[in-house]
Parts: sequence; C-alpha cells; structure tokens
Amino acid sequence: MGRRVFIIVLDSFGIGEMPDSAAWGDEGSNTLCACATSRHFDIPNLTQLGLLNIDGALESPYQHQLAPVERPTGAFARCQEASQGKDSTVGHWEMAGVISPRPLPTYPDGFPPEVIGPFEQATGRRVICNLPYSGTDVIRDYGREQVETGALIVYTSADSVFQIAAHEDVVPPEQLYEYCRIARSQLVGPHAVGRVIARPFAGEWPYRRTERRHDFSLEPTGTTMLDVLKDAGRDVLAVGKIFDLFAGRGTTDHVLTANNPDGIEKTIAWMDRDFDGLCYTNLVDTDMIYGHRNDVDGYAKAISYFDAKLPEMLAKLCDEDLLMITADHGCDPVTPSTDHSRECVPWLVAGRRVRPGVNLGTLPTYADIAATVLDYLGAPALATGTSRLGSILA
Repeated sequence: MGRRVFIIVLDSFGIGEMPDSAAWGDEGSNTLCACATSRHFDIPNLTQLGLLNIDGALESPYQHQLAPVERPTGAFARCQEASQGKDSTVGHWEMAGVISPRPLPTYPDGFPPEVIGPFEQATGRRVICNLPYSGTDVIRDYGREQVETGALIVYTSADSVFQIAAHEDVVPPEQLYEYCRIARSQLVGPHAVGRVIARPFAGEWPYRRTERRHDFSLEPTGTTMLDVLKDAGRDVLAVGKIFDLFAGRGTTDHVLTANNPDGIEKTIAWMDRDFDGLCYTNLVDTDMIYGHRNDVDGYAKAISYFDAKLPEMLAKLCDEDLLMITADHGCDPVTPSTDHSRECVPWLVAGRRVRPGVNLGTLPTYADIAATVLDYLGAPALATGTSRLGSILA
C-alpha cells in the first residue's frame, strides 16, 4: 500500500467571515456557529480533532455553547479564499491549486438573448423562466408549464450556473444531459459560466427533484493538483461531484453518489482499496439540500451524521495515510439569503503521522492544501500555495 491522502469536502461548511465578506453581502456569516444554534448539532469527533480550536471559528453573532478542547488530536488551520468567488467551482479549483483572479459570470437578471436564442435553436425547445430561482420553487412555479409544453426551465442563482430542469417523463435524463452538453459548448468567452447543471424532476405537482442531477463544469483554467498527480503516475480517485467540478480532468477513477451517506460509505469502501495517491470526496447535501434552503436543523443533522461516521474512517487509516477535512465556501443557513456566503473554511488533518494540536493559524489561500498534498505524495509542486507538511508531521 502506497501513501494515501483522503480529502473530504463538507460542502459549504464555512467557519466565519473573510476580511472582505461585507463586500459580498456576507458580513457576520458563520455556517459552523449557525448550525450550533440547532439542538441537533453534535460534533464530538470533529471537536476532538481541533475544529473549535481554529482561530476565529467561534467568533459569531449567534448564541452557541461551542468551546475548544485542551488537547486536539489533529492539526488544524483556517483558510482564506484568495480567489474572487464563493462557489463550489472556484473553491475546489483553489483547493487544487488554481486561483481565480476574476469572478465567473453571474446573471441576476437572467441570461441575455445572445445566450438563450442559440440554445433554443440548437435544442428545438423553448425556454421558460430564465431568472434566478430556488431549485424547489422553480419546479413548483414552472413545472406544470414544462410538462404541458415540453419547454425547458432554465434558471440561475447567485452562483455562476446555467441550470436546466425538466420532468423525466417529458425529457428523459439522458436527453436532458445532451441539452446540457449543448449549453456547455455554447457558454464560452464572456458567458463561460462555472457549471451547467441538469436538474431532472419527477412525480406529480408540486414535483420532487430526483437524484439524477449532473454537473457539466468549465475546465479548470490552470494545472491542478489532480493533473500533477495523474501525470506523476499516482491514483486520483473522485467521489461524488468532484469528477464534475473538474470536468473529469486529472482523475483515474470515479464514483458518483446519491447523497451524503452514500458518499461517506463509498469513501469508507475505498479506504480498503490498495492505491497510491489521492481520494477526493465531496459531500454535497449540506450545501444543496440544507444550506440553500436555510434548513438549520437539516444542516446540523448532516454534519452530526458525518461526525458519527468519523471514528470509522479514522480507524481505517493506515500508518502512512492522511485524512483532511475541509470546505469550499460557506452557506450560512440562518441569514435571510439562501445563497453561498463568503467565509473562511476549516482544514483539519488527521493520521498516525500527524503532530497533534498543531495550530497552523490563518492561511492566505486554500491552495496550501494542494501544496501540502503534492509535497506529501512526492509530486512536483505548483506555483501556488505553500506546503505546511513540515509543521503537520510528527
């Protein structure tokens, strides 16, 4: 068994505002402390690793009972985002070493005619909605028209996304995916959105979204940690939407997931696999199902469920393994906004070789994660980020 690194991204689990959060409309946001307002929040294992010892993590306007521990068992840091953005694409790219100096395009008034016209012509279907919308509200408000006419529901959000929703009985998922590929090929240049997302739904009105969502991402704009590892002959295993976020680039094997419990189980199963390199997991429910719907209790339960599974993961680590837990942005479920929040993210590192209780402080970029992983796995360094390996290892 070679050296292995497991990165688990708790999607949107931010730990407090960035210095520029106010400029993004996110002053005071702290997803961690927002979750702690729920009676369902129970994270003894993350706490023991050092989550609550991270600088600034407990600074929040929310009333909570969280407290650090005296002897954390992991190494820990607060990571600031150097990129201009607060979405999954930009966050994961930076975590993998690609910093985005400009935000990806967003469409607060919907997509312009030069986007919608060619898309309608190429698909042969009319577009309805074309506004920023909640994913559950949009199928409630436009779903019946979609079913009756066969038109495609196109909508966006505060993120750089072009989302297409259709009932599976009217537009089968594979056909919906083809429409997404058409949109992805057209959305280039100034309209190069981060993700085109298929959003199939089913059942009777008010309908329900199915688990056959699929993301068609913009290719990373630079060389990523995944590219370097693959080129160096290492394994790069992707669990969940990691494969989509990197447009399939740099991975050697991947598995899609239905939900967080499925992603956790598939990660645990791959911990029994003999490989040399990286296993990279995204657990999306915290963001997609709970954060965007301001469901504090649901978010708290999802993090608590992960925490309860954490001892099983730690027990499966071999002598040379590292387990890293982080996030890609925030999505504070208490603020009135249902969009992402620009927050710092946690970085916890566990393993038998990790020096317990090491506080790495506040790091200037998520790219330090990539630099540390590449250093540990003996792969060439990228131009971004600083390896923290010397401080982390005992």
